[in-house]
Amino acid sequence: MAGVSTPEAREAISALLAGAGFVAFEEEACELLACAGGSAQRLASLIERRLSGEPLAWITGKVLFCGREILVDPGVYVPRWQSEPLARRAVERLPAEGVAVELCTGTGAIAKVLSLERPRARVLACDADERAAACALANGVDAYLGDLFTPLPGGLEGRVDVVVAVAPYVPTSALGLLPRDTFVFESPLAYDGGPDGTAIVRRLVLDAVRFLKRGGALLLELGGEQAATLDGELARLGYVDRRHFLDEDGDVRGLEARLV
Repeated sequence: MAGVSTPEAREAISALLAGAGFVAFEEEACELLACAGGSAQRLASLIERRLSGEPLAWITGKVLFCGREILVDPGVYVPRWQSEPLARRAVERLPAEGVAVELCTGTGAIAKVLSLERPRARVLACDADERAAACALANGVDAYLGDLFTPLPGGLEGRVDVVVAVAPYVPTSALGLLPRDTFVFESPLAYDGGPDGTAIVRRLVLDAVRFLKRGGALLLELGGEQAATLDGELARLGYVDRRHFLDEDGDVRGLEARLV
């Protein structure tokens, strides 16, 4: 391979990544070169890790989300660009001095975006995975370790303006359809949503009623027909103005509802 940090090296790495089936091979080549810091030995190690299927963000230690740099520790779910519309909508719904809670926060990406865009607001986050909670803390997020709302400090019931989450929502039977490298590196806990994918989401929707203030917003990422499946339950619990988020293909990616 040509010398480190040369156009020839970038082209060679791009060719390796492209041959392995990576789509954004040119961008990834640039990130790996930058992470190597001019060391040929380190670069070779980074390339080997990426070719094994390890998430790029675990290798470089960071990812861009809504234009913000998010630290990503190995073993922590990597925030996807598909979740950015959910984060932006959460920002829109959060008053300047309001209160927001992100559940299943992972790296704390959405919570960090909320904190940066609404610096006078109070933004809290929770995750049941110790590595994720620690990563969120490293990102400057007020993060707590525990199941859904359980670890939050007292005094928040009925005071939260926004509850947002990218909770696990893949049906257990569909886990095998995910990319083959997913569970070589990432934990099924970040994906497994139970038999129909809504086991955790249903608990979240129910518990959020206690924490949201009247008129507060619930924003969730979902897949398939889950938004429609949850519609009746949301109505029964007092959520109104229910609307769906669509992706570029016109498929439902999430939902928003307001508590009356």
